[in-house]
Amino acid sequence: MPKSRTTNKRRRATRSRARGTRARNGSGRDDAISLLKADHREVERLFGEFESARSRDRQRELAERICEALKVHTEIEEEIFYPAFLEATDDTDVHHEAEIEHAGAKHLISEIEATGPRDDHFEARVTVLREMIRHHVKEEEQRGGMFSEAQKSDMDLQELGRQLHERKLELMGESPEGGAERSGRRMPPPQSRSRRGGRELRARSS
Repeated sequence: MPKSRTTNKRRRATRSRARGTRARNGSGRDDAISLLKADHREVERLFGEFESARSRDRQRELAERICEALKVHTEIEEEIFYPAFLEATDDTDVHHEAEIEHAGAKHLISEIEATGPRDDHFEARVTVLREMIRHHVKEEEQRGGMFSEAQKSDMDLQELGRQLHERKLELMGESPEGGAERSGRRMPPPQSRSRRGGRELRARSS
């Protein structure tokens, strides 16, 4: 058989296996990966607006929005997506690197929130945060990265997407069930919710 025909058959087989995996784990437009990528694009947009902002008030407003969006995003990843990823793939290297990158970003976010635009290093901190997030996003979204591994695994990405969406609404004070406002009652600790989320997913997949 000619080499080109053999190569084409292999490519079709690879695409077929990929489609089968997506069908099994429920990936699609409303799944966990799509939701997290949408968060990435939104934060990138806000960073772009910050870069072009001229007034201190506008910079302060955008920095607050960036920090808030990142805090919500990192929390839903750490509470729900990362534990499910680790359980499904056993890839401790990728999981631990992502957690360490989150820790560095959260430290910088706290400094930005504590100082504000009057601080001489305000713009520099936001710029460094942007570079950190850009690297983190690339690591998650690149071929062979966390999202790619998740899509190849047996993770129920549709169910995870639902959980991520609901938790995001809670953290933003927009839960349709009257979830807690930021100034209201405190949210459950991340670790306890992560364990419960893992049990729920295991129960559904068993």
